[in-house]
Amino acid sequence: MQKLYINPLPVRIWHWTNAFGFVLLIATGLQIRYLDLIQLVSFRTAVVAHNWIGFVLIANFFVWLSFYLFTDKIKVYHPELSPMKYFRASFRQMQFYGYGIFKGDPNPHHPSAYRKFNALQSMMYQIIMMLLVPLQFFTGVLLWDVSRFSAMVEMFGGVRVVDTVHVLLFILFSGFIIVHVYLASLGHTPSAHFKAMITGYEEIEDEPKHGTAS
Repeated sequence: MQKLYINPLPVRIWHWTNAFGFVLLIATGLQIRYLDLIQLVSFRTAVVAHNWIGFVLIANFFVWLSFYLFTDKIKVYHPELSPMKYFRASFRQMQFYGYGIFKGDPNPHHPSAYRKFNALQSMMYQIIMMLLVPLQFFTGVLLWDVSRFSAMVEMFGGVRVVDTVHVLLFILFSGFIIVHVYLASLGHTPSAHFKAMITGYEEIEDEPKHGTAS
């Protein structure tokens, strides 16, 4: 077993701020949407908290973006440009998640400081971080002050359209968090990946040597 420094401090701070922030956004969002069913706090408190948390996470997003744009860690998000290599790596990873892991097969992806995401994660995180998260923040800002951004709201089809996009993304992110926590528990121990996002060091299992019994 070897340790690899794979999660720098800025990434860890961003990650946990984002994680707790999104959980609070979901909780306050549910309170706002289902006021008759959920009454943890007052409606006004939920709205104010939702707005402020949203702005904190928008600022946090630009911290994340700046870190990757102005350091060589941007390589982590570089896509595989060969469609055949990407397809093969994705297929192997789907096989592992689908049934290989239940048979005790080794993970086909071996992380490194600049390749910490497997093929499926790499594509998924690029879509989430560069498209869906900005879209969620954008629709949230429009709904924060509809009168101020009325022209833009109307340009995108009105409040109902903007609100529908915001809610659909809310549902998607709620599901993503559940899947994310589950996949994070699939390390060599259930807590290995969680510890890596606290300490920065990922524990990498040594690859079996050829000719030795498995």
